[in-house]
Amino acid sequence: MKCSIIRTEKICTGHRLHSPFLTDEENKKVYGKCNHPNGHGHNYTIQAVIEGEIIKETGMVMNLVDLKQAMWKVLSQLDHKNVDKDVEYFKNFPSTAENIARWIFTQLSQELPPGSYRLKKIILDETDKNRVEIYE
Repeated sequence: MKCSIIRTEKICTGHRLHSPFLTDEENKKVYGKCNHPNGHGHNYTIQAVIEGEIIKETGMVMNLVDLKQAMWKVLSQLDHKNVDKDVEYFKNFPSTAENIARWIFTQLSQELPPGSYRLKKIILDETDKNRVEIYE
């Protein structure tokens, strides 16, 4: 029987929606006001969904303290930062909610301690109306 546990964290991050694959004119057309040269910010809510079997000895899928520590190791690279300037990945890819969720998923997958569970999904709420879910 599978079980999912979910940990929620919040971060504040600034960015500018601007793709190196588009011209300045195309960027303005695609991203509108979110392409403003000075950028803008969001209070993101991130949920990590871990799936696995409940371990008989501990009664847990994974120790939530370990999940919290792994999440903050990753999220501290974004929190109170301008991701376009402070995170190497976003110098080459637009900092859309989709790409931020993908980056978190990839980084968190590498930070989780070994166990009989897996990172199933990252859910990122950019606003109370915009949500991204990314999974393999």
